[in-house]
Amino acid sequence: MRRIPATTWKLITQTVGTCLRYRVTGLAAEGAFFAILSLPPLIFGLAGSIGFIASRYFEVETIEDIKIQIADLAARALTDDSVKTVIVPTLNQVLNGGRPDVISIGFVLALWSGSRALNVFVDTITIMYGMGGKRGIVRTRALSFSLYCAALVIGVIVLPLVLAGPDAVEALLPHRLDFLNQLYWPVVTILSAGFLNTLYHLSVPVRTPWVSDLPGSFLALSIWILGSFVLRWILQSTVGGTSIYGPLAAPIAVLMWLYMTAIAVLIGAALNAVVDRLWPHKARREAAEPVMKAEPDPHHDDEPLTPGELRPEVKLARTVEAMSPGSPVDPPGHAVGYPSNDAPEKELSIPEKPAVEKPPAGKPTPAVAKPAARAPRAEKPAEAKAEPAPVGPAEEPPARADADKVVQANRTESTPS
Repeated sequence: MRRIPATTWKLITQTVGTCLRYRVTGLAAEGAFFAILSLPPLIFGLAGSIGFIASRYFEVETIEDIKIQIADLAARALTDDSVKTVIVPTLNQVLNGGRPDVISIGFVLALWSGSRALNVFVDTITIMYGMGGKRGIVRTRALSFSLYCAALVIGVIVLPLVLAGPDAVEALLPHRLDFLNQLYWPVVTILSAGFLNTLYHLSVPVRTPWVSDLPGSFLALSIWILGSFVLRWILQSTVGGTSIYGPLAAPIAVLMWLYMTAIAVLIGAALNAVVDRLWPHKARREAAEPVMKAEPDPHHDDEPLTPGELRPEVKLARTVEAMSPGSPVDPPGHAVGYPSNDAPEKELSIPEKPAVEKPPAGKPTPAVAKPAARAPRAEKPAEAKAEPAPVGPAEEPPARADADKVVQANRTESTPS
């Protein structure tokens, strides 16, 4: 770890921490679920849309190449019998002039489900930048639906070119420009990174330069390419024969691929958020500050706070700080309503006793003057105690003695002789 630069190590650790904090794996599973839910009607809707364009602007040979490419891709996940009896006949019906009936209610539902998957990405990217709730639920949903529809339109135009492959590009180019055919896949990779970077750029409520989101785009694309090769190798080595999942093997493989794609996209967004935190952009920082002051974290169940209002735990922390002498009530850089993530936590410290300096070795210990002995206290003279009077028979009062004599005399007189 010592050989890794401090900045690179900080980027790695904070990116991993951001992914763990915002549950990237769980949100990726949610996005993959909605994506696979919308996949079947979406494929038929795209095929029906491509049929209108391919029949008008492409030759018959190009359409046949598109069918072959789609069949080859389907054969990697499905059985040969399923491809011959289901996939190929469907493509023949859809791509030959287009099928308007497949662009129906199922296609509209696919648009809604697919935009729900994209909404997970947009919402998570916004939260990673500390701007959760700034755009609002309705605007976020509308943005997700608009981006998804725009991506479908671009896909309808670009997908035939990608499926046709370099052969179609080579047929369109003159012989002296054949060397450009070698740039086919690099150009496709760069365009894919550009589309992904546009997603990062539009997901954040505050716009920054488009180039500032490129690190996350290239990281996500690298993870996606590497993960696709690894996933394909694992599936080929473990599901080469009869699978324990039976007919669910192909859908599970597609779900795993979509899950890996979603994780790659969210990891790239986490890297961009960390880069923005370490080297903040002025416009984005100014826009995020009032949100951090007034709005709660979407992952907490607290009620919304008004501007200037403090959360209960912040009030308690500031009260404790105010009671301790010499401690500031508002530390610098502390956001109103929320404790600062960058401010270090204070620890209670116990004052230590001053260390006694020891004399260096070889020198005699200096004599310490002893305090003078105190003079003995003067004793007070003993006070003479009064001796108690001797206890004798108590004298009876005279009135009682006379009464006893009278009673005794009466008894003597009454006694018979």
